[in-house]
Amino acid sequence: MKNYLVLLSLTTILGLPSVLAQHGDPERSEKTGFDKSKLFIGGNFGLSFGDYTFINVSPQLGYRFNDYFAAGAGVNFQYSNVRSYYNSNDYTRTSYGVTGINIFGRVYPIKYIMAQVQPEMNYVWGNYKDNNASISRKIPGKLVPSLLLGGGAVIPQGRGALVIMVQFDVANQPQSPYGTRPIYNFGYNIGL
Repeated sequence: MKNYLVLLSLTTILGLPSVLAQHGDPERSEKTGFDKSKLFIGGNFGLSFGDYTFINVSPQLGYRFNDYFAAGAGVNFQYSNVRSYYNSNDYTRTSYGVTGINIFGRVYPIKYIMAQVQPEMNYVWGNYKDNNASISRKIPGKLVPSLLLGGGAVIPQGRGALVIMVQFDVANQPQSPYGTRPIYNFGYNIGL
């Protein structure tokens, strides 16, 4: 059932632009071929420090094919470190590193609303340490696929746009950097 849902989502998102393109303005003359002005850069960048430290640098490069469809690719670099106390001075520390690649497709059914599909392949590794019991072990590295589906709003601002999105990892693989909770993203796209 999950595979059917993923296939249906991909077919809908990738097929919608051709359907919408049939309703274009006939008086509007558009350039054909590659147009550098339709390129944009953006992605996700985040920092959090304390008992839960998280650093995320995940840039993306995309191309806006028309008013209804954009696609692109990016890289993921994430680090997280969680310190969990089990009494006043004793704690465990779990650290994870993530690096990977992604591609994405976006459909804009309404001018400022978008749906996005983003398959990823991430390499995830880590360490676990208990400071009281002097236990330390490596968490072996592993390639973990993810399939992020979601949507959100695009708020234009000058030459760019603020992007607010909620996504879910529907692949739900063990060691996924996203877990089973919704992923809230705030980013910015800048036109080149």
